Amino acid sequence: MHHHPGSHDPVLVALSVLIAALSSYTALDLATRMRAASGSASLGWLGAAAVAMGGGIWSMHFVAMLAFSLPGVDISYDPLLTLLSLAIPILVAAAAFVVVSRRSNALVVSGIGMGLAISGMHYTGMSAMRMAASIHYDPVWVVLSIAIAIGASIIALRLAFHMTSVLERILAGAVMGVAISGMHYAAMQGSSFVPADAVLGRAAHGAVGQAPLAFLIAGTTVVVLIIGLAAAVYDRSSAERADREAEALRRSEERFRLLVEGVADHAIFMLDPEGRVANWNLGAGRLIGYGDEIVGTHYAILHTDEERDSGIPDAVLLDAKREGKSTGEGWRVRKDGNRFWAEATIRVVRNERGETIGFAKIVRDVTERRRAQEALERTRDALAISQKMETVGQLTGGVAHDFNNILAVILGSLELAKKRLQPEDPRIHRLLDNAIHGALRGTSLTQRMLAFARKQDLKPVVVDVPELVRGMVALLKFNPGIRVETRFPIELAKVKVDANQLELAILNLAVNARDAIAAGGGVISIAAREEHAIDGLAEGRYVALSVSDTGSGMDEETLKHAQEPFFTTKGVGKGTGLGLSMVKGLAEQSGGVLLLKSHIGEGTTAEIWLPASEDEKAAVPHAAEPSRSVSRSSRSLSVLVVDDDLLVLDSIAAMLDDLDHAVIEARSGEEAVQLLRRMPKIDIVVTDYAMPGMNGLQLAEAVAAERPGTPVVLCTGYAELPGSTQPHLPRISKPFDQTALVAAIEDAMRVQADMRSVLTLRPKRA
Repeated sequence: MHHHPGSHDPVLVALSVLIAALSSYTALDLATRMRAASGSASLGWLGAAAVAMGGGIWSMHFVAMLAFSLPGVDISYDPLLTLLSLAIPILVAAAAFVVVSRRSNALVVSGIGMGLAISGMHYTGMSAMRMAASIHYDPVWVVLSIAIAIGASIIALRLAFHMTSVLERILAGAVMGVAISGMHYAAMQGSSFVPADAVLGRAAHGAVGQAPLAFLIAGTTVVVLIIGLAAAVYDRSSAERADREAEALRRSEERFRLLVEGVADHAIFMLDPEGRVANWNLGAGRLIGYGDEIVGTHYAILHTDEERDSGIPDAVLLDAKREGKSTGEGWRVRKDGNRFWAEATIRVVRNERGETIGFAKIVRDVTERRRAQEALERTRDALAISQKMETVGQLTGGVAHDFNNILAVILGSLELAKKRLQPEDPRIHRLLDNAIHGALRGTSLTQRMLAFARKQDLKPVVVDVPELVRGMVALLKFNPGIRVETRFPIELAKVKVDANQLELAILNLAVNARDAIAAGGGVISIAAREEHAIDGLAEGRYVALSVSDTGSGMDEETLKHAQEPFFTTKGVGKGTGLGLSMVKGLAEQSGGVLLLKSHIGEGTTAEIWLPASEDEKAAVPHAAEPSRSVSRSSRSLSVLVVDDDLLVLDSIAAMLDDLDHAVIEARSGEEAVQLLRRMPKIDIVVTDYAMPGMNGLQLAEAVAAERPGTPVVLCTGYAELPGSTQPHLPRISKPFDQTALVAAIEDAMRVQADMRSVLTLRPKRA
């Protein structure tokens, strides 16, 4: 028996190796797509990789078989066995890929099974050969070919399920192509062929020719592999583009998330179509206080109970759905129950079909802005009221001044009339006394009006507080339901303060107490006690004068701002907000302090702490008693009386004439100057201050220039006079009686006499 080794076509051998390398690379490339995909797509790429691997190996094997030839022997292939040899590697490769993809620890077992299947494919293909010869196999080469197939399979499966680069896949494909080809040719090396009878040398009926089949299989394999590679490249390009788009989207979402999360002063969150909270930013957590527990809760939880009861949250959503958005401001509630004033915007969110899929809500805390606006409005209102009160004050000052002139005429005339009446009828004298008392009360009223208008010279004097309060009883008569009580100790130190301002301060506090008491009535208590200094005050004794009420009281916020200028809880036109600030200013300027104590429903106590005076002798208000009898002057004076009001001029002239003084009348400052120049003798000038043209101060300066040494007495209802060259000019406040007028003239004449008695000593010249 002669063994024939056979021969191989070099071109087809090279083609088989190329097919093995190309199929290996294609299988590895498709495997990478299998790892990148998921679900059914991953299974599809797995099947494609298995077909590329198994079909490529079979194609390499069959082309290599077609490259083999025996001299003088025609070779053909059985179609059924050929197809079986194709199916075996594809199915086994697919099974191996599936097993390894699910259980990575089954790599070796799957590689062994796949290697045996490849070897089975080889020997099945060998069995499909139809020729006039028999085949014998060398066991050593058979085992070697099987080992090569198993090793190549294990390497292929390992590479298929590990990330590889393009260069790694090319190198791996080349190595695997050579290995698989080596397996085939090692098996062929161990095969020997024994020719049979000549009759068997003819090909079997229906067999396929060797050369056409080789090129058909090679071409088909190359086309299939190229299509697989093109699909993998396209899918990889699409995946990379999708990855880039996903990365760009992720970065955009990350930037948007950072932007939204970075907005700390805005609460931004999403609502579902029913208004339940779906998501929100960190700013919402900081602003409102809730955490993840609010997700799924209706956003109405942020509204007040009143708004929820009235259905406002649902109405806002309906408005936003109808109009596209809804904006507004109102009170919102934090998790801890505190309220804040919020500016809220809700915008509807729709999909591409125009359906509402939710709402975007933005909330901003504008409490400080609202407070600033309210403060600005309060200041604006207070300024308007203050301007109005300033105008009223100016008007009041003017009215009081004119009223003083009238009272001066009335008092002077009543005094002169009383002196000239016969004493036989006591009823007439009593009526005149009542008229004088009424004029004096009018004088007290004008003094308060001038103090209110800031046109009264208010100087600190020693004041007996209980006596001052008792003198105000007539001013503290309020509604019948309000009872005013006074409580003072038997021994109480006196204070040095501006009596008129203190009286006005007590009146302000009493009016505030009256306004705080409900319509049902209550009690206002005015009391005083001695205290030692507290923090912020100089050491020493103090008198704490308190005004308390049983009214509604104030909360802590109102109490904190109560002493601020223009702050008021009263309606427009009912308070200027200056009362307590004026009281505070009086207390501090007098060396004391104003203290307020109040609680809701328990009333308010205002205490004015004033330093106790060392001088225990209190000042007696002037004009508190009816006029006394006036003694006639020791000598007759030539008096120039100047006033633009004829009634006042006549009244003063009558009082002076009654005292046997020679009176010269002038109706203006200019006329008085002319009289000074013509008259040989003028002992004293009595002039009004407020006159058109030349006022009293200017006239006094003119008198000093024309008649040096001539005393001037200034009569005025004002005392806030501008500075003059004669700061110690004698003054008498209107209205005044004959006694006060005589005292002022005598004081002025005495001062002038004292000045003349002073001798000026000049040193002798050397």
